[in-house]
Amino acid sequence: MHKIVVSPIALAAALCCAAPCPPAAADEVSAGEVVTAIEGAFGVNPGQRRNHTKGTCAVGEFVGSQEAARYSRSALFSGAAVPVVARFSLAGGNPQAPDTAKSARGMALEFRLPQGQLQHITMLNTPLFGAATPRTFLDMMTAMRPDPATGKPDPERIRAFKASHPDNAAQAQFLDSHNPPASYASSAYFGIHTFRFIDRNDRTTLVRWRFVPQDGEKRLSDEEMKSAGPNLLEPVLIARMRGGPVRWDMLVSVGEAGDPADDPTQAWPETRRQFKAGTLTLSAAMPQKGAACEAINYDPLVMADGIAPTDDPVLRFRSPAYALSFAKRLGGM
Repeated sequence: MHKIVVSPIALAAALCCAAPCPPAAADEVSAGEVVTAIEGAFGVNPGQRRNHTKGTCAVGEFVGSQEAARYSRSALFSGAAVPVVARFSLAGGNPQAPDTAKSARGMALEFRLPQGQLQHITMLNTPLFGAATPRTFLDMMTAMRPDPATGKPDPERIRAFKASHPDNAAQAQFLDSHNPPASYASSAYFGIHTFRFIDRNDRTTLVRWRFVPQDGEKRLSDEEMKSAGPNLLEPVLIARMRGGPVRWDMLVSVGEAGDPADDPTQAWPETRRQFKAGTLTLSAAMPQKGAACEAINYDPLVMADGIAPTDDPVLRFRSPAYALSFAKRLGGM
């Protein structure tokens, strides 16, 4: 049976659910505000994730490269096979969202390192995020809240949000101009944020990573978009893995002076040095209900020694927001 371990931050979030939390400063955004806004945009499905609700589990392993071990002392890059529990998902809080929707797809990974250590990596299939600050994400969720008269978001509110939040534009344009993947297995996934690799001499290197499928990338054609059913991704992934393992290469870009380290909406130049940090191999996929990934809180700040966060405000904010959502799930809310 999969054991649920509740972290101190999740317990704190649970207490916040039961009693009023201290108010945030006027220029700050609280985790409670964001989770409430997500619930307002998508509704509440008790006992389920508030965001990326629709998902599929998978299991496998990761083997790191010697080159990655030069930059990071993490056990992730020891060269030994590390067990992985993965989750694929659709962005948003609708468990019935159609798989043809032009929204982001997610890949979340829990690496189970020796001596009980964990490393989490959470990614999207868009190279950039849609918010430079938690405030933009909160305002986006607020704009998406359905109008009671129509049951749909107010187009004028959406237009006003886009006009006043240029940091949302790059991801929105990417999603609008790219059809969704034909399979979770045929999509690349991006770490979005900048992280720090720390080597055995405490030397730090700024990095960004992405996982690229060895199967190659494939998107639904316009004709397939019209004919595909609303739930194609899970059965396609399960069938693909029954035919053999699916692999992604972890590619790491090395930052240089002046590269943005605290803004996930800004790209790095494509000329940055890249290296292969390892290979992810997933051997089986299954529905998430009752499977290992269902109970995991894929907090991106769960990191083992050798990998550390930057001061990216969105990355830092995700941890308390995930904790609050997790606490609500544990409480059946």
